[in-house]
Amino acid sequence: MPSWWKRIALATAAVAGITGLAGGTYYLLTRRPLSKNDETLYLTGLHEQVEIITDAYGVPHIYANNEDDLYFAQGYVHARERLWQMEMNRRLISGRLSEIVGSVALEVDRFSRRLGMHRSATAELQRLPAHEQRVLEAYARGVNVFIERNSHRLPIEFTLLRIKPEPWQPVHTIQWAKLMAWNLGGNWETELIRARLVAQVGVERAMKLEAGYDPTHPLIIPPGVAYQGINTGLLEQYQQIKQLSGFGMMGASNNWVVDGTKSNTGAPILCNDPHLGQAAPSIWFECHLVSGDVDVVGVSFPGSPGIIIGHNQHIAWGVTNAISDVEDLYIEKFNPDNPHQYEYQGTWEDAQIVREEIVVKGVKEPVVEEVRITRHGPILTHMPPLTSAHQASENAPELPLAIRWVGLDQCKIISSIFKLNRATNWEEFRTAMRDWDIPPQNVVYADRNGNIGYIMAGAIPIRAHGQGLLPSPGWTGDYEWIGQIPFEELPQIYNPEQHFIVTANNRVIDDNYPHYITHEWLNGYRAQRIRDLLTQKEHLSLADMATIQADQYALPARAIVPHMLRIAAKTELASAAQRILGEWDYVLSPESVGATLYTTFLRKLEYIVFSAVLGSDQTFIYNYLGVGDNILAPQNGYASRSKPLLIRLLNEQDDSWFATSEIANGPKNWHDALEVTLQATLEELQERLGNDITRWEYGAVHKMSYNHPLGAIKPLDRLFNRGPFPVGGDIDTVNMGASMANAPETVITVPSFRQIVDLANLRNSLSIHAPGQSGHPASHHYDDFIPLWRAVKHHPMLFERAAIENNAEGMLLMYPN
Repeated sequence: MPSWWKRIALATAAVAGITGLAGGTYYLLTRRPLSKNDETLYLTGLHEQVEIITDAYGVPHIYANNEDDLYFAQGYVHARERLWQMEMNRRLISGRLSEIVGSVALEVDRFSRRLGMHRSATAELQRLPAHEQRVLEAYARGVNVFIERNSHRLPIEFTLLRIKPEPWQPVHTIQWAKLMAWNLGGNWETELIRARLVAQVGVERAMKLEAGYDPTHPLIIPPGVAYQGINTGLLEQYQQIKQLSGFGMMGASNNWVVDGTKSNTGAPILCNDPHLGQAAPSIWFECHLVSGDVDVVGVSFPGSPGIIIGHNQHIAWGVTNAISDVEDLYIEKFNPDNPHQYEYQGTWEDAQIVREEIVVKGVKEPVVEEVRITRHGPILTHMPPLTSAHQASENAPELPLAIRWVGLDQCKIISSIFKLNRATNWEEFRTAMRDWDIPPQNVVYADRNGNIGYIMAGAIPIRAHGQGLLPSPGWTGDYEWIGQIPFEELPQIYNPEQHFIVTANNRVIDDNYPHYITHEWLNGYRAQRIRDLLTQKEHLSLADMATIQADQYALPARAIVPHMLRIAAKTELASAAQRILGEWDYVLSPESVGATLYTTFLRKLEYIVFSAVLGSDQTFIYNYLGVGDNILAPQNGYASRSKPLLIRLLNEQDDSWFATSEIANGPKNWHDALEVTLQATLEELQERLGNDITRWEYGAVHKMSYNHPLGAIKPLDRLFNRGPFPVGGDIDTVNMGASMANAPETVITVPSFRQIVDLANLRNSLSIHAPGQSGHPASHHYDDFIPLWRAVKHHPMLFERAAIENNAEGMLLMYPN
């Protein structure tokens, strides 16, 4: 069955006649949008001259005399290189994909309209301080001037789809910030999966499967709730949004910082590598902004002004997802005689009704989506028909679920970024972090005075009752949010005694912390491995930091491989496999045969062990192992969390785990489970890779591609896509290469950006992302970063004007018209 995006691409091809385009036409359409290396422009909307020097790596260095012109120019450059990406994201957020691709995108649009990020962004714009509004307007002017000047040489995607971009508006930037926060959240999806677990296997078994959850904390079903009719279609729509935005899968990351006592430079070194899905073009865009007290370099998001991760003249910072629980689902009771009313504490309250009209290409009349909004937020499920309301309510196949999400209430991160880009010390950094509300992040800090620090920044709710692990009854009033964790009480560290700080989406607080953040931290293997490497040497260099970013040592393998070696080898192939594993160094490199054996065995063992409790429903088992509900977004919030539980079960080997298994001919004890797993591992690899075990290299069954949405059909795949490339790592290695249990050969999450900042000498700082800076497939900067990224090499983060001019590729001069 083709993927959702492939269906869109095929629909697009049918409308635009894509498949009949000749090579010469490709060349014309792709070369025409490219800008000249050296150019002088006279532009309406500028106040003074702006210089933009693009270096040999495609990174623009923008020099402006005032702030308005600085962000005008950044908007212009973003549009020049990534206009299609920006157009795609704003249509996705506001539920307007169907306008350009037809009814195939209708369900995603309906979900977006119900969620209402576009509505909340409009409200947030009015609350922004005047300074931030002015900056967003300047940025939007830059985007729009580019669109106006290039209306006849737009990126090829616009030509193929036969559309024109509308003017960019400040609200579109806020929409993007909310989409970023939404995609790095996702706790609500684990609530749905956990509710399905409870409904299918019962509370007691569901508790056994909660890896990392304190067993002394009961998993309580709120009174009056039955978890039947959970709408898994919601997950499909959510995951489509996640993939289409470019975030793809897991919002995981690594960051760490050491002070001068741990570095060979005598000053801090700060590193960061956020883990996201790879796509063409990259979600990141490197940029350098210079004007007045602003001199900051790093990565930005096309569609937003400022620098998200990077350094200025004084400080550096890096972020990882804090995995905070900032979303709750509420089951609402609607009046059977009036579906516009819902119950709250014994009385009927009127829901806010929003009429959303969705224009669908090829359909005469717009599709109307009536959105019901309660005190807990919008109802994510479809509204029942207004006719036969009582019957529709009684026979509804799904629970009416409202979502409470911090991001629908506020979005001050725009202010935070502007303050962060200017911060010169720890206190100014903390001031900036006060406004960082969505998404909550672990932010590490270093400055040129030798200080290091950490703040978990974000708006994290305080609940009156419970922890929001399951959808809660909305009608009782017992599960309301009663505030947010005060900034001063968020986890923070400054100049710790151990002289370094590491975060990798792991648990960062102990049981003495007074507030609930989440119990869904990712496992701690990556964080532990980074700590181990940081403490192996007394003093660390920039090269050592690059080596850590490249590390593919699998800590869980140290606990699992000994069990593999104790299985009785009944064939020569099994003996050969055990010999290889016995000599294996636990490194998941693309060339490793041991890595192939280990990862295949682990995947099969997880399935066998957890199916003993979950039953024979393959989709359900894969959901628990982190596999999403559709092919488009193959990962959910459960990914990586069952590994510690599996290792504990392996070490205990309590055969009662299999006692209640209903799997026909399934193993009834651990001895049989391990033997069956090894046999199945060897059979699969022999079938896929042949009889010569020495040729079973990991990279042959573990590959990554950079895919463009329109590259889902031929011949556009040759134009837009890059790869596949053999890669190493897995979900638990520092250099991540995560794939899912149902598609182990396809790598879906990797380090999307790598940064190493030398606070002793900023000119030595390094960075890399892939595939490249440009979104135009005919540009050499479309994919020129791929070789560097694959080798875990970097390019210099050019920061001083002289070095920038010595490595210049072109100069764009802007003058007021």
